[in-house]
Amino acid sequence: MTRFRISEAAALLGVSDDTVRRWSAQGRLATTRGANGMLVVEGTDLVPLMAEAGTGTALAEAFPLARASARNRFVGLVIRVQRDGVMAQVDLQAGPFRVVSLMSREAADQLGLEPGMLAAASVKATNVAIELPPGSGT
Repeated sequence: MTRFRISEAAALLGVSDDTVRRWSAQGRLATTRGANGMLVVEGTDLVPLMAEAGTGTALAEAFPLARASARNRFVGLVIRVQRDGVMAQVDLQAGPFRVVSLMSREAADQLGLEPGMLAAASVKATNVAIELPPGSGT
């Protein structure tokens, strides 16, 4: 599973670090301690909150992938992956935007796309490509 530091979760949700900590204390968002002892949030636990997310203006600072020069790039969390025999539908929540990509099932499987993962959608006309950040290793 993909885990995010408090600051990364806050950037994805478009809220402050303190808001994420407050939501954790209130039981609205589950957190655990990572191997280094710091609080982390499972990506899948962020999915329900993504629809409520703000603009996510801190994404570029938190995730270098968001600073790429390509236009029409949306960085966010995979919120749903539907696979059938040949095709897959991947839904990405990037701040207030929901981006849907249709791709081959093979491509979705090779990327290992699952809800809660960080990814970026690059949009060109009617085609949407999903990318993973460097070092996510699949």
